[in-house]
Amino acid sequence: MVFCGTGAIVINSVSNGAVSHVGVAITFGLVVTAMIYAFGKVSGAHINPAVTLAFWLNKSFDQSLVLPYVLSQLSGAVAASVVLRLLFPEAITLGETLPSGSNLQSFILEMILSFILMLVIFQTAAGSKETALAGLIIGFVVLFEAMFAGPICGASMNPARSLGPAIVSGNIQSLWVYLIATTMGMSLAVPIYRILRAPANSN
Repeated sequence: MVFCGTGAIVINSVSNGAVSHVGVAITFGLVVTAMIYAFGKVSGAHINPAVTLAFWLNKSFDQSLVLPYVLSQLSGAVAASVVLRLLFPEAITLGETLPSGSNLQSFILEMILSFILMLVIFQTAAGSKETALAGLIIGFVVLFEAMFAGPICGASMNPARSLGPAIVSGNIQSLWVYLIATTMGMSLAVPIYRILRAPANSN
């Protein structure tokens, strides 16, 4: 996911905008969809540490798997960024998420975006409805959130997606925004999801 998504940003930069912002948003949405259908039955397609943490907080994920999942997600993101650095040494930020305005503005945006995405994931992947269409629905949410919020905050919604490029590029001054806001937003979706499903469980 990081290789294709941030790769689209890098290629857009080195090709003088050939991919475009719309193309980058579509790439992120499509690669998330592809990963869900490719690995959903194997591992649940957890390509996001904040998603793994939210499922664990919801008591729907084995605690013993949290650390291995998070380590694999973070190491995969770093490895993808290393490959992009080798392929495109002229790319300075490697598709890193950076605030275009204040850190607070991006923090709030990222928290809201992550909350929405996690709520959709709960209602599709973890719930009993729309399970077969989970990949398309989740990918579409990633696409439309990246489409409108990408120019302001980068629309990370994923600590690993932000960590990889930041570590490899050495530009980490705003990394905390994307590590904390995304995790907070997805964690906040847990109690809301429980409230939404409570009537069905009480019948």
